[in-house]
Amino acid sequence: MSADEGKSRRLTDEDRKLWGHFTRSVAPLRRQGVPAAAPAVASSKAKLPTQVRPPARVAAAAARTAPGLEPLDRRLKQRLARSAEPLDGRIDLHGKTQSEAHAALLSFLRKAQRHGARFVLVITGKGGAARDDLSERGVLKRQVPQWLKLPEFRSYVIGFEDAHSGHGGAGALYVRIRRRKSRTR
Repeated sequence: MSADEGKSRRLTDEDRKLWGHFTRSVAPLRRQGVPAAAPAVASSKAKLPTQVRPPARVAAAAARTAPGLEPLDRRLKQRLARSAEPLDGRIDLHGKTQSEAHAALLSFLRKAQRHGARFVLVITGKGGAARDDLSERGVLKRQVPQWLKLPEFRSYVIGFEDAHSGHGGAGALYVRIRRRKSRTR
């Protein structure tokens, strides 16, 4: 063992440059203080940008502007299944492409909200046999719940649940419509 192996060696300018390049390409897992190795990098001629997280800020702002979703409670779902609570409208998305279904659903929800609907039925279908090897089964059944969670739909939707078997079961959704905000003019 030589005398130099036990001692810490100083970083060269090339090492600092390489370390700086590496640390800029890594994002921290959660907010923490700056690591202890950062001061050595900061002393080099190249200034490193401070920790910036615009995607998290944008996501947080979007979450604040779009109201959250609430699940339908058990009793309400039972009343809908028994038709004790009326369904104010229904839309059947069978046979539509994803883009057609998305546009039709958004238009339907806007219209339902405008007319004061409280609950609607969205029929997606359970996903029958695929037409060919390239098409998927049940695309709308998977996609519609994802769409309803998007900010563009949350201004119309309070919550949604799978429908009772009498209304289509797993191939349909009960959707609770958000009340329209009154505009004063």
